[in-house]
Amino acid sequence: MNTELKMALDILEKEKDINKDVMLDAIENSLITACKGHFGKDTDNFRVTIDKETCDFHVYVEKTVVEEPENDVTEISLAAAKLIDSKYELGDIVQEEVKSKEFGRITTQNARNVILQKIREEERKVLFNQYYSKAKDVVTGVVQRYMGRNVSVNLGKVDAILNESEISKGEVYVPTERIKVYILEVKDTTKGPRILVSRTHPELVKRLFESEVAEVRDGTVEIKSIAREAGSRTKIAVWSNVDQVDPVGSCVGVNGARVNAIVSELKGEKIDIINWNENPALLIENALSPAKVVVVLADPEEKTAKVVVPDYQLSLAIGQGGQNARLAAKLTGFKIDIKSESQANEIENFYEGFYDEDEDEEEYGEEYDESAYEEEYGEYEESAYDSDVYDEEEPESEAYEEEEPKDESDGADE
Repeated sequence: MNTELKMALDILEKEKDINKDVMLDAIENSLITACKGHFGKDTDNFRVTIDKETCDFHVYVEKTVVEEPENDVTEISLAAAKLIDSKYELGDIVQEEVKSKEFGRITTQNARNVILQKIREEERKVLFNQYYSKAKDVVTGVVQRYMGRNVSVNLGKVDAILNESEISKGEVYVPTERIKVYILEVKDTTKGPRILVSRTHPELVKRLFESEVAEVRDGTVEIKSIAREAGSRTKIAVWSNVDQVDPVGSCVGVNGARVNAIVSELKGEKIDIINWNENPALLIENALSPAKVVVVLADPEEKTAKVVVPDYQLSLAIGQGGQNARLAAKLTGFKIDIKSESQANEIENFYEGFYDEDEDEEEYGEEYDESAYEEEYGEYEESAYDSDVYDEEEPESEAYEEEEPKDESDGADE
């Protein structure tokens, strides 16, 4: 057993995750290259056998039996072949073992370089596959150093680049600080995988909620939409697939523990969590929170909406620098026009279309449903409201109408 080689391959497989079979193939190729370098012949008659269990290997050169050999590397005389085995005849193939220990220094160095090159290629390939599978996901890294305005972040086995454009506003990092980053892209290069990460991507917030909130992780609560201005504020719309689960409460946690952990990771970035609604008007109303809304007119086809808020809530609805309105528009996908009540009243026909006939029918029901009535109040009894009986009583009502003027005159005399 080649103990040293086996131990070296086991260490490579354990530490660098390089498959042992791949390295054995590399050793085989390096030995063939060494043979060609040693004998100075570019032929394909060299063979290498390796036992994968014991890591023992042997190198053979295949020679054809001839009467008088012209090439010592490819041919062997019949007499020499008979010395190896008396059964050999002309035209047979003889396998003659090559002693690799006899190779010169340069040949050995070339074989070594072939193996090292293969190790580097496999190591680069393993790292690329490892981090390529983590693309579009969040990982924890350690800040290494600033490279100009960019930041180098170590992800364990490789360094990633956090570009200036991907750094949240106001964030400053110190070496050895641990931060969570979102992997944007993984590229394969000759120097190893090149990984680009971000701290501003909206998906970073989503992944943080998935790691912090069990209901989001298992799909009970779904994050329908995210609008983010990194370093300042984020709005997320959540929906529960189970009636008994409160989506907003699940994301906030007891005493705000869950959302506070995410806010802390984002270095104080504010997070608004709202309920998702299929009704665009209700969704826009929720998205503009904490501002109160009087009425919303949404056009799903044009993706536009008019919103009226109380006069004292206008600045809150718009937000500082228009941030609240801007995030609400991103979250809902609607272009939102916000007016105060006094402003709306001054605009002619501003409320036109708020009370649409079709919407009223949806709210109050299109028509009377007799079957639904019977399910709730019991079967309709026709005898109680018989039309024939009603007709017989009609003359009495006519007589009453004839006597009505007499009653009026009596009242006047009195």
